[in-house]
Formats: sequence, C-alpha cells, structure tokens
Amino acid sequence: MRRPVRVLLLLLIVAAVVGLGTVWRFWWAEGPLARPATVTIADGSTIITASRQLERAGAIRSADWFRRLATRLGAHDPIKAGEFELPAHASASRILDILQHGQPVRRLINVPEGMPSVLVAEKLAAEPLLAGPVTVPAEGSVLPDSYSFERGEARAAVLKRMQAAMDKELAALWAKRRPDTVVKTPREAIILASVVEKETGVAAERPMVAAVYANRLRLGMPLQADPTVIYPITRGKPLGRRIRVSELRAKNGYNTYAEPGLPAGPIANPGRDSIAAVLAPADSKALYFVANGKGGHVFADTLAEHNANVAKWYAIRRSRGEM
Repeated sequence: MRRPVRVLLLLLIVAAVVGLGTVWRFWWAEGPLARPATVTIADGSTIITASRQLERAGAIRSADWFRRLATRLGAHDPIKAGEFELPAHASASRILDILQHGQPVRRLINVPEGMPSVLVAEKLAAEPLLAGPVTVPAEGSVLPDSYSFERGEARAAVLKRMQAAMDKELAALWAKRRPDTVVKTPREAIILASVVEKETGVAAERPMVAAVYANRLRLGMPLQADPTVIYPITRGKPLGRRIRVSELRAKNGYNTYAEPGLPAGPIANPGRDSIAAVLAPADSKALYFVANGKGGHVFADTLAEHNANVAKWYAIRRSRGEM
C-alpha cells in the first residue's frame, strides 16, 4: 500500500474515532448536571427552544449538538409541555427521552370539603411555588378537590380553575335535581349544602341531614345549625370555644337560631356529595338529629324522640367526663 493511501486511511480512522468520541460525549455520556434538577417546558416549545433552555440550566453541554443529534439519533416524537425531573448526570439522550415520553411533575394543592374561602386563600398564599397575589374568593365559589399546578403559576389562575370547577359541577348537579327540592336556585343549593357540609363529616349521613333541613324549611322552622352562628364570628375558622348565649341570639343574617330560613350566604365551600344531597335528600320525615357518640348522628321525627336521644348523648358525655 502506497504511503499516501496509508496516511489517508489513517486520517479517516482518526476522524471516525474523533467523531464517534464527540457523539458519545454530547449524546450518550454522563451529562453536566451535578445534582437532580427540574426544567419547565412551555406549551408549544420545539427542540430548538428546549435545547437552549437545557443549556442555560446546565443540563446539556451544547444546545447545537443536542439539536443535531436529537434529529439524527433520537425518537421523532414531539416533546411535551410541563415540569420534568432530570436525574443527576443524565445524558442528552436520556433527557430527550424524558421530555418526549416521561410524565411531567404533578404538583397538587388540596381543598378539603367544607374549607371556608378565607382558608382557601391562605392555603394558596402559603404555597411557595405559586406566584402573585390572591384575594379571598366568594364563599361557596370553590369546588373542594385536588388541583394540579405548575411552578411559578399565578395563584389567581389556580383559584380561577377552582371556581370554574364549581360552576361546572353545580350546573351538572342542578340539572339532575329532584323537582320537589326545597331550594329554588343554584345559589340556595350552595347555601344549604354548606350547612350540611359543616354539620356532618360522615358522607352517608348527608342525605339525611339535608332531609332534616329541607323538612324544617318547608314547615317554617328555624334550621338551628350551630355552624351558622359561628360563621359571622370567624368567617369559617374554628371558634375554639363554646358558643355564647348572646351569639345564639344575634341577628346578623346568618344565625339560624335567631332567624328562620336559609342564612344570607354560604358558610363554607361544600363538596359534590353535600350539593347532591341537598338536591336529592333522603325520603324522611325527620326534623331533629343529635350526635350518637360514634362520630355520626341519630335522627328523630318528633321532639319527644329527639329529647330521648339527647338524654342518651348527655349520658355518653358524662361517662367520658365531658360534662
């Protein structure tokens, strides 16, 4: 073999080795991330915009090499939008696979059933990964549920989704209401559902509690719901003490001991089950209920039955040393 040919062949081998080494370094080798990190890919991002973002974040060595090798060696699936977790020292090929086929990070904020709006606003304000101010929403306008959000998302945007969810759920439940339901508007349904929500934490009891209040409303009896007395004092936060006699007599639009009918507005954000219970309560003539000592309640049609149930409850409390 002539010398020039041997030199050319050697140069080609060296070039191939160098090229393969370069590809290995920028595609399959461990990446520069010293520790796990997250990257948020905006909706509509391309390989070009994502590669620049990854380079700025220190996740890849070169945006240019990432783009070239992704189009030649990577899958041709589109990259997803969302926040993704990148492992420490992830290779460029692994990062592309995560952006194309991985699951975005799901961050959730939970609104429990019966949470008042002042606490919803406080919960949103306390989430450090959200941004911007938030105002206290109208009581009863938020649907209790778990809501996903992205790092840096506006608190007001998350709250808007919570309220849109309530509007949608209320419309669906209202369309299925019983024709004889005691509430005449969706707002009345939310008001009464909020009272039901605060009166029992036992899901199976909600239709019965709703029936008691529906029966009372039809007869013109006051609802006499303790949570409606507490709401004007704390805006739904725990009272932390027993209700005073003066508070039971206060006329403020909410106190259902002092005034008949529904309170002036919701006293919490009711969940789906409580709204459904108000729109389709149990078939019952019950007018009274009292705690049964087991976390639930016992119901009665007459005052005499109710007084007997109350006496049993007092006996339970005395045996516990609570009276």
